[in-house]
Order: sequence, then structure tokens, then C-alpha cells
Amino acid sequence: MNRIISKSRLSDNVYKMQLEAPLVAQERKAGQFVILMVDDELGERIPLTIADADAEKGTITVIFQTVGATTTKLSRLEPGDSIAALLGPLGRPTSIRGENGEKPGHVVCVGGGIGVAPMHPIAQALKAAGNKVTIIMGARNEGLFVMKDEMAAIAGENLILMTDDGSSGRKGLVTEPLKELCEAGAVDEVIAIGPPIMMKFCALATKPYGVKTTVSLNTIMIDGTGMCGGCRVSVGGKTKFVCVDGPEFDGHEVDWDQMLSRMGAFKPQEQAAKEHVCKAGIFK
Repeated sequence: MNRIISKSRLSDNVYKMQLEAPLVAQERKAGQFVILMVDDELGERIPLTIADADAEKGTITVIFQTVGATTTKLSRLEPGDSIAALLGPLGRPTSIRGENGEKPGHVVCVGGGIGVAPMHPIAQALKAAGNKVTIIMGARNEGLFVMKDEMAAIAGENLILMTDDGSSGRKGLVTEPLKELCEAGAVDEVIAIGPPIMMKFCALATKPYGVKTTVSLNTIMIDGTGMCGGCRVSVGGKTKFVCVDGPEFDGHEVDWDQMLSRMGAFKPQEQAAKEHVCKAGIFK
């Protein structure tokens, strides 16, 4: 059992939780994730990226959005409660430019919605390795930004905010400043994390400029060991498993149409599960 240390609500349906997980906190690296199970009653396992960790306190931080039965039930738990199981750290860590003898450069980090949360440790590691880090954050409106202060602390004046309605920063899509930076010719690498459609168009935006573009995929995942095959994607014409081969891949090589199609395969069942547990009185 992993105890919940703290919980805060970042927006209408986005929550931040600090969980007791000392071994994970000690071993995790930027870009890795955990799979957790809220309780034995619901039973579903979901992947959540580690947004932060404190090895001394033995805690990890996750940020999640309530979209289905499991995340909704997780949001109902309070500090002092425990979750049934937590497995991690899983996945391959982010390859950080500037480490292992590689020359640092200018890296643009693009985070959409709660994709900013998994981007946080990556941006931290990039900055620590001596890179110039520009961060582009996108959201539908100002109230939906998460970790804005934390990202501003990393990027400083190189933080660009984009909103659909213009309520904060510039009005428009994250791909607009991304293209502008690529056109200026001073970008060595792009890392994009967010909704699949956003990552797809970030990859399309950078491809004409030949800029290396890494994306972190958030496919359906069950066991986290590569055995079930639920998270399989096609990358460069080859089958890959996000849980063990990823979650990060070359955005120019991902078969986005196939991935988007597979992610919608269980929508009816997911909605039915949420409606069932609500009617059963599991949620208040």
C-alpha cells in the first residue's frame, strides 16, 4: 500500500498528488512513469508519469486528469488514504542532450495541457545539463495551465504561453511559436508531450526543418512489461511497445493515424465503466 501524503486541485478536473514510494523516488529518472491500481475493488491499472520526486522524503508526485472510472476514484482519495499497488519506475528514461559527452544546445520543450507535468523533470534535467531551454505551454484557457510557476523557474524569459481563447499569453496553437523558432534556425531538438493530436502536429511542424523531435506516447497500457501488447505502436514501420521501448519515440517515425485509431478502440467500454461505478454508488 502506498500512502497519499498530499493532494491539491489544480483545475476543475486536474489533481496533483504526492505519494509515498521511497524506492521509486530513489531510482526514477526523467521521462519514466508508474502504473498504479487504486484498489482491489475497481482493479484497473493506469500509467501516470512521474512529475517530480523527492528521494530524501521518499515521495513521488503525479498529476492526473479525471477522464474515466479509475482517475475519478483516485481523485476522491484524501491524504492519509492509500492506493492498493504502485509499480515503477517504468519505461526508458529521456535521453538528455548534454549528458554522456554530448554537446548541449537549444532544446524546445512543448507541453500541452497536463503534458506539462511529465515535461517538468525533463526540462529540469536539460537545464542542469547546460542546455538553453525554451518552454512552450499550451492550454484551452488560462485556468487550465498547470505548473506554470515551476516551468517559469526553469525557462525564465524563454517561457511562451499559448491559449485557444487568448486569455493568457498569445492566442493560438503551440505549433505557431514552434515554427517560428525552427525558422530562426537555432533549435537543436524539440520534445513534445501532450494530447496525441498536438504531438502529431508538432512533429509535422518540425519535419521540414530536419529538427530532431521526441514525443512521449500515452497509449492504452495494462501490465507495463510488454506482455499484453495493448500499448503497441508502429514506429518507422516496426512494432514497438510503449511500456518497454518507450514512452519516448522519434515523432517523425510514429504512425499517428494508427495510434489515434487504437486509442479510441475502447471508448464505449470506458464510458460504460464510469457510468456503472457512478450508479453503483462508488463515487460520491
